[in-house]
Amino acid sequence: MSRIFDALQRAGVEQSGIEYPDMVSVATEVFEAPRGHAPLDRATTGQTPGFTAAAALAPTTEPPAPEKANDDLAEFPSLEISVTPASRLVCFTEPDSLAAEKFRFLGVRLRQLQQNRPLRPLTKVLVTSTISEEGKSLVSANLAGVLARRKQKVLLLEGDLRRPVLAQQFGLGRLAGLGDWLRSGRRTVSNIYYLAGPGFWFMPAGDPPANPLELMQSGRLSALMEQLTTLFDWIIVDSPPLLPLADTTVWARLTDGSLLVVREGTTEKAALQRGLEILKKADLLGVVLNACSNANHHNYYQRYYAARSSVKA
Repeated sequence: MSRIFDALQRAGVEQSGIEYPDMVSVATEVFEAPRGHAPLDRATTGQTPGFTAAAALAPTTEPPAPEKANDDLAEFPSLEISVTPASRLVCFTEPDSLAAEKFRFLGVRLRQLQQNRPLRPLTKVLVTSTISEEGKSLVSANLAGVLARRKQKVLLLEGDLRRPVLAQQFGLGRLAGLGDWLRSGRRTVSNIYYLAGPGFWFMPAGDPPANPLELMQSGRLSALMEQLTTLFDWIIVDSPPLLPLADTTVWARLTDGSLLVVREGTTEKAALQRGLEILKKADLLGVVLNACSNANHHNYYQRYYAARSSVKA
């Protein structure tokens, strides 16, 4: 599998009535195709091994960003992040890379979906995977970064209360977060931080609770998500993996759509099929194939970008 694709096929369903292929079939086609041969009519590209990437089947023209009215986020403290190339947050450390460009394509596609769903708002996006180590947290962070570039109000919410990693990836210390808020009994929203460099807000998981699933099902999480929806244009939820936990099914009920991250050389076909079955088809926005190793596309992009920079100079 030397390619990357996302299957955001339903962008124009409400507008055009076009029938799109079944997501299970699309994902199975990718996993069964011979190495080096991409399925027809799929976006193909590549990157150096180990880098996160995402592709979208969309033009690069972006619609105007909607504005939130009458919201005041100034009460949340501002923090500076510290990321290194080892963090693989390519939208911050390598903005001119092919991987970062593919995240920008994904951001464009999601914004188009948001514009085309006036009757079914798309604000809360769940990012998950079938198992751990597939790159869902990296996809979540990079996606939040590209969405914030359009001056939209973006919240990255760390929904994995069991094994949170995002605060560490951002070089932040121990912070009160979602788990602390759920235990606190507060009514007002707190434990949110503005990340000055990336330009979006971040709610970390906080201290891992002893009973994460019970906390999530208490009703407080649902009330919190309703409040957050009035404050932000986008809420990107980095959830736990689908297998074998039940946490993600709770998040799926509280969000407007899901992106499923799979990783080349890691995700097994049976696990992918099971994950697609768990997620309701109507809520699945797309599948993102991570850590591709197609060096040809990577080299072409580097040559193209170098030539473009030379012309500008």
